[in-house]
Amino acid sequence: MSTRDQRLDRQLAALTGAGCIRIFADKQSGKNADREQLAKAMDYLRPGDTLVVPSLDRLGRSLQDLITIVAGLRRNRIGFRSLHEALDTTTPGGRLVFHVFAALAEFIRELIIEGTREGLDAARARGTRLGRPPALTADQIAHARAMLARSDATIASIARLLGVSRATLYKYVPELSDGRRPQLDAPGILAPRPEPGAAGPA
Repeated sequence: MSTRDQRLDRQLAALTGAGCIRIFADKQSGKNADREQLAKAMDYLRPGDTLVVPSLDRLGRSLQDLITIVAGLRRNRIGFRSLHEALDTTTPGGRLVFHVFAALAEFIRELIIEGTREGLDAARARGTRLGRPPALTADQIAHARAMLARSDATIASIARLLGVSRATLYKYVPELSDGRRPQLDAPGILAPRPEPGAAGPA
């Protein structure tokens, strides 16, 4: 039952009138995944029994949830009835309705997947970068390489300065994994250039 309607009288009368011999009641929203009495009802049911609910929204949190529950009942040869919607899976008409529900849910799921895929493809075509942002920018990587070229700088201290882990630094400066340190004249390092005409190293 809904948390807004704290009286079960009407629903109890409907279930009793439908011939139910055991009634389970959860006083909480149908959207709540932890429904203790529903679990007990499922455990109580045996092949040949029929689970009866006042309405579909009292059983399933969503269309997919409802279909999953009813499909599980059918696998165990347990019937299902919803009084408000007059659905009964023990009849051919009731089974047909749930086949339609299941097909509709699958169709909606495929539309969502296809829409997501098309959206991602369009974003890639626009040059949008997908996924998590990089841990280090190009400028930070260049700065890290310049600092690592100094013999007195440690990998741990540079990682702390940039706010990343040592593993992240190894990932963005792969030569470190081979035990090599970047050189001052390596590509991407903003090393000072000699003035025109100045003498180079001897």
